[in-house]
Amino acid sequence: MPTQAIDPRTHAVLSGISRVAVLEVLRAGTEPLDVSAIAGQVGLHPNTVRSHLDRLVSVGLVEEAAEARVRPGRPRLLYRATVPVEEAPEDSYRLLAGILAGGLAGGPASGAEAAVAAGRRWGGGLVLEPLAPLEADAATRRIVEILGEVGFSPKVGERQSTPEADVDAGSHVLIELHRCPFLDVAREHPDIVCSVHRGLMEGALERLQAPGVGVTLEPFARPSVCLLHLTTPAAIPTDG
Repeated sequence: MPTQAIDPRTHAVLSGISRVAVLEVLRAGTEPLDVSAIAGQVGLHPNTVRSHLDRLVSVGLVEEAAEARVRPGRPRLLYRATVPVEEAPEDSYRLLAGILAGGLAGGPASGAEAAVAAGRRWGGGLVLEPLAPLEADAATRRIVEILGEVGFSPKVGERQSTPEADVDAGSHVLIELHRCPFLDVAREHPDIVCSVHRGLMEGALERLQAPGVGVTLEPFARPSVCLLHLTTPAAIPTDG
């Protein structure tokens, strides 16, 4: 999925995950919202939401207006996105916000735990084929296809048997991820974004009924390249 081209100042504003979630709430809404309503949807303190809104307004992504009132009292400030969700181009930041918006209000789980859970839901939703169990090799090939569809530009390395080329041992596949769809956000919040990506693969494997494939992710093992390790379980010996 291509990332929408935006200017550097807007890019910097959108590098905060919770700020993007605030924008996503406004883009998805049909009516302007006040700070309290936005805070309730994203699970952040109203003062934090107000700070995010100020930055979004400063780059023109959100508009602020006083509520029209005929009663005495100070009118509320209402906010709306300058481009509604149905008209906005799809971009990686909006996709990430959609994945994480619910997790920000997800209760006691840590940010990384919520990100893994959100990624697992995302990965499970990407598997549309009939629910028939896949062998580990077939599941690995399907994961590579999904990574390509999402936009990672995966490059598969050589399969290695472990340990010592034992025919009954499991195997290890190294996959280079040459393009992160959320690169700028990942550099600022690698624990969150990489947890989403790990959860994506775990959720897809679970949906493929291949939970025995292990997932290990090395963020930025080389400049702009992450490494994904998929390990398949060893064969279970049979009697006789």
